[in-house]
Amino acid sequence: MEKIAIQTNQAPAAIGPYSQAVRVGNLVFTSGQLPVNPTTGELVTGDIQAETRQCLENVKAILEAAGTSLDNAIKLTVFIKDMDQFGKINEVYGTYFPKDKPARSCVEVARLPKDVNVEIEAIAVIK
Repeated sequence: MEKIAIQTNQAPAAIGPYSQAVRVGNLVFTSGQLPVNPTTGELVTGDIQAETRQCLENVKAILEAAGTSLDNAIKLTVFIKDMDQFGKINEVYGTYFPKDKPARSCVEVARLPKDVNVEIEAIAVIK
């Protein structure tokens, strides 16, 4: 199967030698998305819910650029610095997946790029 790199200006550019996402067959694998506003390049900070929302908006934009959507997400991984923020993250996360929720892992980590508090990646299917 052919591997196709996905790129959109509607999400932050990669900050290293990787693609925003890769499509293989009918699957799309996003790279982890930080809470970076793609228009300004600035980090969204100070409010874990705003940070989570920006991460999910970035994932959404990349999936749409690949020809799919959050509705077709089958697995997300959420990396967080503080498991005590889990409930606040879930409040925002749940608004993006009101039905047919994808599988998910949530992992507390010691540190994330740019010292952000949350990073989210996704796998989606193209229907």
